[in-house]
Amino acid sequence: MEMQPGQMAYDRAITVFSPDGRLFQVEYAREAVRRGATTAGVVYEEGVVLVADRRIPNPKLAEPASLEKIHLIDEQIGCATAGLVADARVLVDYARLAAQIHRVTYSEPISVELLVRRICDYKQQYTQFGGVRPFGTALLVGGWDDGGIRLYETEPSGSLTSFKATSTGGNKAPVMELFEQKHKPHMDQDTAILLALEGLRQSLDESATLAQVEVLVLDRTKGSHRLSLEETQKYVARLPPLGPSGSKANKA
Repeated sequence: MEMQPGQMAYDRAITVFSPDGRLFQVEYAREAVRRGATTAGVVYEEGVVLVADRRIPNPKLAEPASLEKIHLIDEQIGCATAGLVADARVLVDYARLAAQIHRVTYSEPISVELLVRRICDYKQQYTQFGGVRPFGTALLVGGWDDGGIRLYETEPSGSLTSFKATSTGGNKAPVMELFEQKHKPHMDQDTAILLALEGLRQSLDESATLAQVEVLVLDRTKGSHRLSLEETQKYVARLPPLGPSGSKANKA
């Protein structure tokens, strides 16, 4: 982000607006999300698919399972995280607590929209008070409730948007472009998984592969299911070949 003369005085505290109405700490938090690994979500007829790219710092020594980017919040709700991993973990813990409190209090599962609003209210508090900083993470929250299938994106500012298919994290532009071209509202589960993986492939570097991608399926008839590495690779093998050039999208 290019810093203009005189702006430095306005990015020291989260509570100070710049003269043009910007909160620079929130914008820096968005930059932390853009530097994170790519995640994507696709809604289909009976549920939603969440996928995330695991970036393994040392492939020879690190345990991939310890780098979890997709979390189950409740039986029917999951989320994919992009940005600062520690911030994401705190938000996931908060979301799980909110979901369980609602279940115990009202003897029913929380709706996806209500849970997302609770998360965003919590995020927004960290943009309004001194002595704190915004959460440098964005969550894609998907699941189902009595209102149907839902997929939301939450931003560090505390804003939320509902999507039929979306992506966040690094290099999301080519993923969104593919989703706009290929997403259909009444897809089946297999088609949605393939579309989500194809979208994620668009975001990768030339040398990167889908060898360590995470996939979570939340289906209102079959329940939630985290795909094993073997199951995921069977879907990867079914992906259509890359374009004539054989190259992936360049990393942003």
